[in-house]
Amino acid sequence: MSTPTLPRSSGVLLHPTSLPGPFGIGDLGPTAYRWVETLAAMKQSWWQVLPLGPTGAGDSPYQSFSAFAGNINLLSPEVLLQEGLVSADLWAGEQFPADHVDYARVTPFKSKLLRAAWGTFRGGGASALAHDFETYRAVEAGWLNDYALFVAIREALGGTGLTSWPPDLLRRNPVALAELEKKLADEVPMHKFGQFLFDRQWGTLKAFAAARGIKVIGDAPIFVALDSSDVWANPDQFLLDPDRMPTVVAGVPPDYFAEDGQHWGNPIYDWARMEQTGFAWWCARVLRQLKQVDLIRLDHFRGFCQAWHIPATEKTARVGLWIDGPGIKLFERLRTALGGLPLIAEDLGVITPDVESLRDTLALPGMRVIQFALAGPASLHWPHNYTTNSACYTGTHDNDTVNGWYATLNDQDRNYLALTLGKVVGDPAWDMIRAAWASVATVAIAPLQDLLSMGSEARMNRPGIATGNWRWRFRADQFRPDAIPRLEELTRLYNRVQPVAKA
Repeated sequence: MSTPTLPRSSGVLLHPTSLPGPFGIGDLGPTAYRWVETLAAMKQSWWQVLPLGPTGAGDSPYQSFSAFAGNINLLSPEVLLQEGLVSADLWAGEQFPADHVDYARVTPFKSKLLRAAWGTFRGGGASALAHDFETYRAVEAGWLNDYALFVAIREALGGTGLTSWPPDLLRRNPVALAELEKKLADEVPMHKFGQFLFDRQWGTLKAFAAARGIKVIGDAPIFVALDSSDVWANPDQFLLDPDRMPTVVAGVPPDYFAEDGQHWGNPIYDWARMEQTGFAWWCARVLRQLKQVDLIRLDHFRGFCQAWHIPATEKTARVGLWIDGPGIKLFERLRTALGGLPLIAEDLGVITPDVESLRDTLALPGMRVIQFALAGPASLHWPHNYTTNSACYTGTHDNDTVNGWYATLNDQDRNYLALTLGKVVGDPAWDMIRAAWASVATVAIAPLQDLLSMGSEARMNRPGIATGNWRWRFRADQFRPDAIPRLEELTRLYNRVQPVAKA
């Protein structure tokens, strides 16, 4: 089974929400283009992002309302202004925090922005978009129709989660849906238009990046949110009871990140049913995502071999069973549908031989994270133990920053780290970046927080804690210009510069 061969290269992890800007959240406007130019100046080949879907519970990109949709919170007001869809009066006087995302303010603001853009378009404005929008609606109808109706109904119910919907709507009674869709005759196409705008802005930005030699690594959570159009439109693909409530939910048992484990609450797939359909939902999902990114980090790769099934009544992840997943059968079908497997296997945590065998049979690069290396000299996370076919990280969105992590180490661990690296650790973040870039791993990635030598205040997520995550943004004045030549030098030194293809 063939997998695309990745060149020796490097990149930076930064979710678009963390970009600076005046609208309370990073977006796909001018600052994103400057960020791409910065990546190019640093001679990077990859921009890694988190899932790009609309965020649900806890504002988490891993709890999205759809595995197919884009997050309209990322829409750029400035781009919409340039296209004649909105007026600057919409944000006159608005003041947002500069160093974090205040979702309680950003989400209604972006909804107001979409409603204004839709009103302009529906009234005949920006007519040059009409043909492209109609084409988009036809091409993406397989997921778009259900998603737009789901969001419109959810909003009409005051934001009520799927499991609390009236039974006739939850069960998709055709008469009830048809009646409600008439009442929502303006709302449903508006949400389709929002997805059109997202794909238009993201696609233009991605093309700009590609022209500068920057490709995008995306992220696909293995599971979807219970409160999602995916579950609503495809209940037969999940382990649900007759009332469409989950019988078991996903998570992981106690581990490095959380002593009670991680109780994600996501419904688990009915893999036997999915196999009967030729894994059609999964093929559609990955094909859709590959329109947005070039390479996908497949989150919780272990779950394709075995997943931790937690009884739906449990409040923590301590109680559960490991149950077999689809294994290689899913990936054989994906390879046929995709013509290859442009994937990185997130194989972190307690990995069993069957997971390693599946990863290696598929020839997928696995992940290595230097912060996990202190378990001992045999740890797979030490750069001297890396294999070529791997993607190494100084840390991920779930880790503390390197500087924050290093500050918590005791003297014994600090001495051991220095001994293993062969040098006194004087600049933790950049010492780890150098170690990653110097390693034999094909791909090396560092979060922007480490390039900026930031501490724990810049952490993106704390696993097992439901609130207060996903908010971090950097201010423009926090960017250290010396990081550009510094990373460029390391990238050249360790042979990770890739030539930019001429148009």
